[in-house]
Amino acid sequence: MAGSTPGAIVVGTGFGVLTHLRALRAAGFEARALVGRDPEKTRDRAAQCDVPVGLTSLSEALELADVDAVTIATPPHSHCAIALEAIAAGKHIVCEKPFARNAEEAQRMHDAAEAAGVIHLMGNEFRFATGQALATRAVRAGEIGEPRLATFLFQMPSLADASAEVPAWWSEASEGGGWLGAYASHVIDHMRCMLGEFTGLSASLQVVSERPWTADDSYTIHFRTESGAEGVLQSSAAARGPFVACSRVVGSQGTLWIEGDNVHVADKAGERQLDLPDDLVLAPPSPPPGELLHTAYDMLHSMGIDLAPFTRIFEVLAARMRGEPGVTDPAPATFADGLAVQKVLDAVRLSAAERRWVAIE
Repeated sequence: MAGSTPGAIVVGTGFGVLTHLRALRAAGFEARALVGRDPEKTRDRAAQCDVPVGLTSLSEALELADVDAVTIATPPHSHCAIALEAIAAGKHIVCEKPFARNAEEAQRMHDAAEAAGVIHLMGNEFRFATGQALATRAVRAGEIGEPRLATFLFQMPSLADASAEVPAWWSEASEGGGWLGAYASHVIDHMRCMLGEFTGLSASLQVVSERPWTADDSYTIHFRTESGAEGVLQSSAAARGPFVACSRVVGSQGTLWIEGDNVHVADKAGERQLDLPDDLVLAPPSPPPGELLHTAYDMLHSMGIDLAPFTRIFEVLAARMRGEPGVTDPAPATFADGLAVQKVLDAVRLSAAERRWVAIE
């Protein structure tokens, strides 16, 4: 490392400030600079958050002393250019999901990071969420036999009101926008960890709210994996009424489901709640400062549930920078995982457009 305390640049003044910055500090990093598009907003947020400098030029930030890593929390269509510039400067990278606009961009980032020998991690923080991590570990350990059927549903009303403000890129399919990239990228990564790689799918994308979007606010995906398991992923960010959530896997010897941080199993012996290992316990949620919360998008992160799992990502980054492996179960996602998820997202969009089953290599 350049200094005794690792230094990082945070690119992005939204989620980058609400979560990345706080998680970096919790993991022992110092933020050397905040980089954004709007000069005034970037300077103001840097001052609010005690970051030494707020800049609109990544190149200028990369010239600062004692910068070891760059964390990218910007719209997906901007990830490739930012990552390639940071990689060329020899910096380690943590990149938000969705990884890119398409698998071609994702492949370029992956190949560049591998060739440069830098550490590359993805912002799939919910790999470390207690319930998800425990469920993944239990299924892979054979707790319910061979997984056969997965059902993951989630509906919420946050975007039902067309006036609810979200970043402009969310509305544009060409910029990697929509609820599919914002949320399904997490769930697809979870399915891959728990059930194996996707081999094919059929899907539909919808806008159920009264919004003139070219991207989606809802999706339905029927998928198959290399393990032989099949499943349905459905979610809407614009469903009025109460929240609906179902996370359930049926196996040859039992059924597993997630309720918050708790994981339950039903088999021929009856129902039971799985014991929670100490290594999967996270710090309680920590909300970001209220003065940083302005839009409906900001409010999606208002409870601070992202902070503790994101801190785990940066703790692994720091460990690997010291030459140590860091946490390995669950392991953080890398650019290889980001590429694999991007191939699934591309297949979803192709299936929805052509109304057919799409095989995935």
